[in-house]
Amino acid sequence: MGRRDYENDPDAPAANSLVPAASAVVVDDHGRILLQRRVDNGMWALPGGRMEIGESLPGCAIRETREETGYDVQLVGIVGIYTDPGHVFAYDDGEVRQEFSICFLARPVGGQLAVSDESTEVRWFDPSEIDDLPMVTSIRRRVTDYLAGDMPVLG
Repeated sequence: MGRRDYENDPDAPAANSLVPAASAVVVDDHGRILLQRRVDNGMWALPGGRMEIGESLPGCAIRETREETGYDVQLVGIVGIYTDPGHVFAYDDGEVRQEFSICFLARPVGGQLAVSDESTEVRWFDPSEIDDLPMVTSIRRRVTDYLAGDMPVLG
């Protein structure tokens, strides 16, 4: 399913859903950040996704990271809370979702690098390599917020 992100775009479709979601900035012992290239938009992104009934947001971040990258993680903090009503995702099936996401800080504790059906590539990046990667603005903001060290961001 394809996805298009809109941020403060007057031509964006109106949101018709609000879904709790979680993502994770996973940082290894060398300070590298784990990213995946998404199938739905071809952009590099943090692991993350929608919360399922019966799980917590921290549990969602751990599950999504394992599913999308192959790594088990321990959550060690919160990067930020992102709820900008001007940021919506439009999906091919007609859903237009308003952003509601908590981004956690995590470290790997097991597993191994693996591509999922949601990603075409998974890699560790030195922070100096990230500026040149194709990435939607909202994901870049989370990485930038982590690197700036001003956590948690409330927005």
